[in-house]
Formats: sequence, C-alpha cells, structure tokens
Amino acid sequence: MPAYKRPYDIALIILCGVVLIPLWLPLCLLAALAIWLSDRGPVLYTQERLGKDGRRFRIIKFRTMVRDAESETGPVWAERNDPRITRIGKLLRPTQIDELPQLINILRGEMSLVGPRPERPELTERFERDVPGYKERMRALPGMAGLAQVRGNYWTPPRQQLRYDNLYIKRMGPGLDTQIILMAVVLVLRRCLLPGTAPARKKARKRSSAATD
Repeated sequence: MPAYKRPYDIALIILCGVVLIPLWLPLCLLAALAIWLSDRGPVLYTQERLGKDGRRFRIIKFRTMVRDAESETGPVWAERNDPRITRIGKLLRPTQIDELPQLINILRGEMSLVGPRPERPELTERFERDVPGYKERMRALPGMAGLAQVRGNYWTPPRQQLRYDNLYIKRMGPGLDTQIILMAVVLVLRRCLLPGTAPARKKARKRSSAATD
C-alpha cells in the first residue's frame, strides 16, 4: 500500500468529521430511525467482500433492501429499479448516505476512501472467468469511491471496470484521490439538487451475481 494512503485517509476523515459532524450525526441517526421504523428490521447490513490481495472482510452499510432479499431468488445483481430496494433505500442510495458506515471499515484498515469498489467473492470468481485478470484490481485497498464509479456508473461492466481500476492503481496518489473524492461529491450533489438532470446511463449487461446492497 502506498505510504500516503493511511495518513491521507485518517487526516481527511478527522478534518471532515470536525467540519461535518453537525450534519453527519443527525443524518445517520435519522437514516437509522427511518430504516427501523419502515419494517422493524436491522438497521445495518454486512456482507462479505474481497479486499486487498483477496483478503475477506465484512463491509458495513445502512440496509437499503428488504430483509432476506435473496431468500427466494438466490444471489442476483441489484438492478436500477430493483423491487427489493425499500422506500427508504431509494432515498439513501442516490445520496450515498447508506455508505457512511463504511468509515468503520476504513478506520479498521480494510478499505480506503478511494480505490476499486470491493466485490463479493462469488461475483469476483464469475467475473474472473469472463474477464481474465479481473483479480488484478485487488492489488490496491478497495475504496468507498473509485474512478470506475465517477467516470462510469454503478452498473459499469466488469471489463470496463477493470480498465478504470488498473488506470487508478497505475496513477494513484493524493492528487488523484482528492480529484475522485471531489467528483463523487459533485455527483451526489447533482442527484440531490438536480434530480432527473443527470445524463442517461447505459444499462450494464445482466449477469447472475450477488446483490450489491
């Protein structure tokens, strides 16, 4: 892992925490309360993902899908208008509030603020068969934000995702990380303030994979 990564992540989390805690704390409390009131189900959602060099860890997010979302269908990839997404989830996902608990994963050293998005083991194995070399993206710590997400979208196909991730790994540095974080913030603000004006996104090919709740 590059020497700058850990100090950069911790410093930015502390800085943003000091400045934004009056906003973050109420948002997290409201999100947790809304999720619980909607169906009295668990507020947090954990799922096994693959980190750097294939190490397994459990990612933490606010739950945005119905309980036992895969009990009838088995592992399937979450779609844009997935019926399993709850009403609260439809509000949390565009704003990325559901991903705030991943700061715990970052503080544990399992993730970084910026890096390739972590995938489920089942998903990675299937993509590796279709896209040889897909596991190369695990040379870096996974991140909350990534080049594939700000340049592509949530449904970026694996082959294109790999290109973006390899490009990031080749050029990673504090400057690029800052640029990606700012781009991610702009995208979130656009969804919140100008709904319906974001450019149309191409639909990814349907694949049988794990739900990325």
